[in-house]
Amino acid sequence: MNIDIQKNKNKRLLIFASGSKDGGGSGFAKLVEARDAGVLQADIVGVVSNHEHGGVYEKAVKLNIQFYYFPLPREAEDYQKLVTQTGADYVALSGWLKLVRGLDPQTTFNIHPGPLRRFGGAGMYGHHVHEAVIEAYKAGTVTHAGVSMHFVTEKFDEGPLFFEVAVAIHPDDDALKLGARVNRAEHVYQPMVTDAVVNGRIHWDGKNKASLVVPDEFTNLPVFDDSE
Repeated sequence: MNIDIQKNKNKRLLIFASGSKDGGGSGFAKLVEARDAGVLQADIVGVVSNHEHGGVYEKAVKLNIQFYYFPLPREAEDYQKLVTQTGADYVALSGWLKLVRGLDPQTTFNIHPGPLRRFGGAGMYGHHVHEAVIEAYKAGTVTHAGVSMHFVTEKFDEGPLFFEVAVAIHPDDDALKLGARVNRAEHVYQPMVTDAVVNGRIHWDGKNKASLVVPDEFTNLPVFDDSE
């Protein structure tokens, strides 16, 4: 009897997470925890950072995940070499702050700490997003923050959006308070949405946004607010 053993194998996931010289990488760590808990059905084959001995490196050592230091240059062939080296089927950008070049848009995806349609593009990352959202909230032009996930093309934040959840803003929030709440929302949703991507339940053809397929369970979600 012939058995296709490939069908029984988990997809191989490579994570890119910049972090900082002395911290960061919490999203990466949550993905590893989700793998261990069976929420994320994937083999995490490594984590990549542009800080050689930063927070991501420290978490990788603690979690027994292969770490890859990724200094300049970071051209298309450099990204491709890492994917080939690790044998990754999918690439997850989890706080990766650099422009990605040369990777397959069908299998490369990013998490963004805000409503992507309004607060995306070059320079819109981390605290810059939260500051812009707070400013817009005070001006009365937005009512919620958010967490978004999208496939990655070679232009910042222009790949198709496949997940978005609104995050509550409180009247006494500043960018720091809001950022912490958004980060907690990321930790709740990123593992389960990542699982849906790497196992083919969320997908597109890499060219036409109209080809995007997203299960109903990831749409029309309630506002995230864990502050009560």
